[in-house]
Amino acid sequence: MARRRKGRPVNGILVVDKPAGISSNDVVQQAKRLFGAQKVGHTGSLDPLATGVLPLCFGEATKFSQYLLDASKTYWTRIRLGVSTETGDADGEVIAQVDATAITQTQVSDALETFVGEIEQIPSMYSALKHQGQPLYKLARQGIEVERAPRTVTIYSAELLQFAEAYIELRVHCSKGTYIRSLAEDLGAALGCGGHVSALRRLAAGPYAEAQAVTLEQVSEIGDPQEMDALLLPVASAVGSWPSVRLHEDTAHYVRQGQPVQVAHAPTHGWVQIFESAEEDRFLGVGEVLTDGRIAPRRLVASD
Repeated sequence: MARRRKGRPVNGILVVDKPAGISSNDVVQQAKRLFGAQKVGHTGSLDPLATGVLPLCFGEATKFSQYLLDASKTYWTRIRLGVSTETGDADGEVIAQVDATAITQTQVSDALETFVGEIEQIPSMYSALKHQGQPLYKLARQGIEVERAPRTVTIYSAELLQFAEAYIELRVHCSKGTYIRSLAEDLGAALGCGGHVSALRRLAAGPYAEAQAVTLEQVSEIGDPQEMDALLLPVASAVGSWPSVRLHEDTAHYVRQGQPVQVAHAPTHGWVQIFESAEEDRFLGVGEVLTDGRIAPRRLVASD
């Protein structure tokens, strides 16, 4: 007999404004307890140092978390030039320090331009990336360093917001898998002075922005778990930028059985949101357009 999950069957997405000083998993556990929810997961870790947008997927929304993991991100960061730390951020011990006061804004701007576009990064030993099943940061804390292969990432834009002595502030729009601490270290190396992240905030993750985010304190103040549900965004919002198709009840039945269907005036390629047309559109899941034009369901929400 299958074990019954504890908690309420809550479905939707909560955009949390993560505070500094706790891990993303800590946020997940607090949200799960506040909502009394059966199942909650995050969509990409933020370091304890970092704050900002952390979308949490509840229940059926966890089926679509991968699409948020794959989405681009936008960050604000403050970088301290001239000081290198063991971890690449302000939480690590200082390992090197030089005078960076002679660095000019023009030098920073010119160096920053070289990082825009497709680049390669070597993940930090203090990242959550796993090696043989172990997160790198756990190995690093044991004094173990392993070879890391460079990873190709894309910096779509890197805007210099402020330059003041040895501190710079950037707004970075980047692809999944980009490490801002690695960017800070590489930028510092390019300037010949080293550097580290002194502050980091995620401004957006995929379709979600900080204007939609709520703090755990705001959630807690509501008190009633069912009233908290009003804070949840629809499961479909995870793929809200995708084209959509709407099916009549009979066609929707076949999709629920996992069968491809022909849909008039549907997109000719790519992935789509699938809705059942009724008095109120019901989100069924996502599908892929096949070469013959039919739409094949790929990931569906559970039926009521």
